[in-house]
Amino acid sequence: MTLSRVAVVVPPRPALFELGVVHEVFGVDRTDDGVPAIDLVACTEVPGVPLPTSHGITMTFAHGLEAAADADLVVAPAYDTHEPPSKAVLEVFRAAHARGAWVLSVCSGAFLLGHAGLLDGRRSTTHWRHAAELAERFPATVVDPDVLFVEDDRVITSAGTAAGIDACLHHVRCELGAGVANRIARRMVVPPQRDGGQRQFIDLPVPDCRAESLSPLLTWMREHLAEDLPVRTLARRAAMSERTFARRFVAETGTTPARWLLGQRLHHARSLLEATDLPVEAVASRAGFGSAALLRHHFGTRVGVSPAEYRRTFSAPAPVRAAG
Repeated sequence: MTLSRVAVVVPPRPALFELGVVHEVFGVDRTDDGVPAIDLVACTEVPGVPLPTSHGITMTFAHGLEAAADADLVVAPAYDTHEPPSKAVLEVFRAAHARGAWVLSVCSGAFLLGHAGLLDGRRSTTHWRHAAELAERFPATVVDPDVLFVEDDRVITSAGTAAGIDACLHHVRCELGAGVANRIARRMVVPPQRDGGQRQFIDLPVPDCRAESLSPLLTWMREHLAEDLPVRTLARRAAMSERTFARRFVAETGTTPARWLLGQRLHHARSLLEATDLPVEAVASRAGFGSAALLRHHFGTRVGVSPAEYRRTFSAPAPVRAAG
């Protein structure tokens, strides 16, 4: 596993935020925080020529498509899908995947991978508003409109906008480990892994950002995952009735307290399995599952493998023994 060079292929009329997401995850020097150096290069078909973006801003890129030839990961950012990608751009992605590199799309970048034939026979996703169109234009792919990202045979497709962060951090996590992904996420002030999928964002109003936001409570819950956290306790801490708390929690997180806690506990358990040599029973206790049997049950249901199998695949070569 390696992730030392990333190439983002800038198509005509790219979307600025999604382009920035790729740079923020892979292009910022965080070696002072223990993150391995990653060489990010942005390349385009006609380097040095001003390229208009979808936001009316013009940008110039110094590197041509040949800069992607030795990249470990080649990224397709979101773009205006009404303007089809050129054969030269499509060939960059085909060649990357053929030589064993990974390819990743952000939002509508999935359409570019579809034109390249890289979605054929694979699962994929894109922004929920474009999912039906992606399925119609590329019937050889199975589009899942409910997830934040899909990984299938070295092809990663992400949902809309901020889901690109989830997909990029997922790839960092798989290639460089949970510790590196967590450090990048911490610097970006985002969760290293979000629970749930796109469904929580469809036809839901954006919650009001008022003083009684649950953000401080969510932070406290993450710090007390090993404890029993029934709704009555959480509601009391939030100074709300249980019914009001349950409604507010769904409005602000898109899921129930129980499902949110389960996702956070699974994430913590995965981190402990990767970074320590704690017995599975101790991991279960620290993550708030209470018993190894319960951890195995939820791990098998949500992750698809047992904790022991997960550790064999993702643990560091020399795990650090946790104190206590």
